[in-house]
Amino acid sequence: MNAPGPRAAPRLHAVDSLFARTGASLMARLPVRLFHELLDRIDAGLATGSLEGHLPDGCVRLLGGRAEGPACVVHLHSWRALARLALSGSVGWYRAWVKGEWSSPDPVPLFALFMANARTLGGTARARGLPRLAIRLWHGLNRNSRKGARRNIAYHYDLGNAFYALWLDRSMTYSSALYARPGIALEDAQAAKIDAMLDRLDLSAGQRLLEVGCGWGSLALRAAERCPELRYDGLTLSTEQKGWADARLAEADVADRAAIHLADYRDFDHGPYDAIASVEMVEAIGQAQWPEYLATLHGLLAPGGRAAIQFISIDDAIFDSYAGSADFIQTYIFPGGCLIARDRFRALAEAAGFEWRDERSMGQDYARTLLEWRERFDAAIMAGKLPHAFDEPFVKLWRFYLIYCEGGFRGGGIDTHQVTLVRR
Repeated sequence: MNAPGPRAAPRLHAVDSLFARTGASLMARLPVRLFHELLDRIDAGLATGSLEGHLPDGCVRLLGGRAEGPACVVHLHSWRALARLALSGSVGWYRAWVKGEWSSPDPVPLFALFMANARTLGGTARARGLPRLAIRLWHGLNRNSRKGARRNIAYHYDLGNAFYALWLDRSMTYSSALYARPGIALEDAQAAKIDAMLDRLDLSAGQRLLEVGCGWGSLALRAAERCPELRYDGLTLSTEQKGWADARLAEADVADRAAIHLADYRDFDHGPYDAIASVEMVEAIGQAQWPEYLATLHGLLAPGGRAAIQFISIDDAIFDSYAGSADFIQTYIFPGGCLIARDRFRALAEAAGFEWRDERSMGQDYARTLLEWRERFDAAIMAGKLPHAFDEPFVKLWRFYLIYCEGGFRGGGIDTHQVTLVRR
């Protein structure tokens, strides 16, 4: 198993050491009134929801409260936390949390609050100046060239199958589930999501299906079960995922008609395919690759063929601000990644020769999925099941990641979609 600590540390150090140590310390010495002025700007930007802030000077301030929305409580233990937020946005806010400079009884509503008000807050809680430039330049080093894409995928997905097996459901599905009815278990919700994707493709005997970003093989197995004469190819850049998926296909006795390839989608030319599935893969490739991704899918599909895509979007109105820097997720979790600007992506898909059909949004399903993952993650830690290679800083990082993402979906500015693209 690859140990995460040594790989994560350079990213933490490179971003943080430039400004967070010196800049935050210097800003923390500024007059207290300047921090209250920053809080005034946050207050003015909260159109919905509220934040009860317990401050280092003993004050308790209520920010927002003008309209119904997420309500949260934050204990600010040091002005450095606000300094880090002002300098480097969500990257600094994470570092402040790690250092104990702020806490909350439940951080999820806090992130939901900031996402729900992202338009009106503007750049108040985003990196600026030299820190923004430094973070952006660092993010630029993770561009998804062919070599870079393999490195970026390995950074996240090759942490080890044993790690993911501790908190994903038994199908090892690492994407939003679809809670088709109240009370449904996570594993059943993941099966419902996969079936919804396959329903879009209307597969029949003898057809060929390509999956771009096949994960650990859960969609491959379900497709083989639903359509016994189907021919399947799956693509991944993760050696860990390929090993797991190969074993599952062999165990299910479908390896003669289903194959996993360690290959970049840009270099795979085994079409034409009757159908393509791609679940939460396009976010990994970066904005610059969207046209090539769509053109490649179009070229691999037979005329009239269908592609079922599940993707994560961020509000188009704040996309330019988001894409102009790099947030916590891009800096620490998914190097090279970028959420989708839905309207722009649709325009590119139509320009590439696709019809955009039957779009479905399911962002709140993702919020629930993330909550279940976090509960399973915490239970595995409490039970002492986490391998020793995953130290306390790593655990804190991933817990923050799951909380941060859940809050983003609950706030509504981030969404998940399924859509069918039909090749003209």
